[in-house]
Amino acid sequence: MSPEYEAGYDVSGRLLAEERSGDNAPPLSVSELSALLKRTVEDRFGHVRLRGEISGFKRAGSGHIYLCLKDDNAVIDGVMWKGGAARLPFAPQDGVEVIATGKLTTYPGRSKYQIVIDRMELAGEGALMALLEKLKQKLAAEGLFDRSAKRRLPFMPRVIGVVTSPTGAVIRDILHRLEDRCPTQVLLWPVLVQGQGAAEQVARAVRGFSAMQPGGPIPRPDLVIVARGGGSIEDLWSFNEEIVVRAVAESSIPIISAVGHETDTTLCDYAADMRAPTPTAAAEMAVPVRAELLAMLTEQGLRMDRAVRRGAAQARERLDMQARLMPTPDTLLAPQRQRLDQLSDGLASALRHRIADARTHLGQAGGALRPALLRQYVNRAAERVARLQLRPDYLERVYRDRATAFDRVSRLFTSVNPDLPLQRGFARVMAGDRLVKSVADAKAAGAVSLHFRDGAVGATIEGGTPLEKPPAQAISNPSRPPRKPREGEEAGQPDLFSR
Repeated sequence: MSPEYEAGYDVSGRLLAEERSGDNAPPLSVSELSALLKRTVEDRFGHVRLRGEISGFKRAGSGHIYLCLKDDNAVIDGVMWKGGAARLPFAPQDGVEVIATGKLTTYPGRSKYQIVIDRMELAGEGALMALLEKLKQKLAAEGLFDRSAKRRLPFMPRVIGVVTSPTGAVIRDILHRLEDRCPTQVLLWPVLVQGQGAAEQVARAVRGFSAMQPGGPIPRPDLVIVARGGGSIEDLWSFNEEIVVRAVAESSIPIISAVGHETDTTLCDYAADMRAPTPTAAAEMAVPVRAELLAMLTEQGLRMDRAVRRGAAQARERLDMQARLMPTPDTLLAPQRQRLDQLSDGLASALRHRIADARTHLGQAGGALRPALLRQYVNRAAERVARLQLRPDYLERVYRDRATAFDRVSRLFTSVNPDLPLQRGFARVMAGDRLVKSVADAKAAGAVSLHFRDGAVGATIEGGTPLEKPPAQAISNPSRPPRKPREGEEAGQPDLFSR
């Protein structure tokens, strides 16, 4: 047998691993190989720049960014840690072509290689415009650019808020133009207008102006101007950021966007209530020209004065025409004066006639007043008085009539007195305050009280059958013997007049 078979394997395939003479490559573990690959890749590709299209973009809760970079034939995974992601000047999206700078490394857990991105930039203006167009379509679909939501600018704002850089020429141009046209109080909110953090500062300034309350220690602006000078699309990119566009669209104060020159257009311009081609034009839109306004007011005052004077002159002319058509006072009072004269002439004669008539009537009445007539009238009055005197026989008759009527009422009252039968030996059966009138009522009551002439006693009702007819002795006087029936009187019929 050959030595190979004695060792436990044949020449075609070994069953057990063992070191052979001349073999100086010891076996590596998977972790060791992964570490070697990682070190080799990182040493060889410690700094690379890749151009590709973003795919599968995802921002983890920790702030890290995970994505893929692809071209027509290959795909590579990429990761960007939280610190680098926070410094990105734009918001990555799927489909945007970028240039990523970083280093290649391996991920032993999945036997994959990836790029750790330190810096990521858009691959030219074409990629930047594609990103801008995609963001514009998204915000337009949400209604942030609707013309119906735009507000009218105030005609004469008392306070104007300006969001711009405090050191640039923009704020000087705005203040100079406002001073020339119409001096107005200006509140400057200084911000960065480009670079890292500029978009956040602009959005914070717009929201800060909106959050001011009227009547506070700092006056609330009636109008806000968001302004920046001209520049490339990259310089103006902060005003294309979603955070700025949303802040401008949500502002409770009308906003004029004056970003860049006339040919520059940003998403902030679409969201604002009014777009100005330049910051200087924004100042011109914000306020009217004070001199022109004063001239217009002066002209309006003169026109109003002329209108008042013309109206007064026309009214005076109409009054003169009406006065000429009206009759004079003499013409109006002539008939009344004539009638007054006539009445005055007839007044004296009428008084004389009235006095004569009164004297005649007085003479007739005085002749009718004779002493005999007065004595006759007095005698008739005396007879009426005599008839009205109260005589004793009349009073006695009235008294007797009243006494007779009272006696009848007294006898009637005595006859209907319910206690009168008790004097003759009868008893009144009461159940509480209710009179018992039948056997059924007595059985229903159970306990009754019997009222006699000298008091009352209680009684309990026991069962029994009532009599068909009460005996004659029950209604007769027990002190007298029973009366014999009269002729024609039935036996057993009681005498209604017996006592």
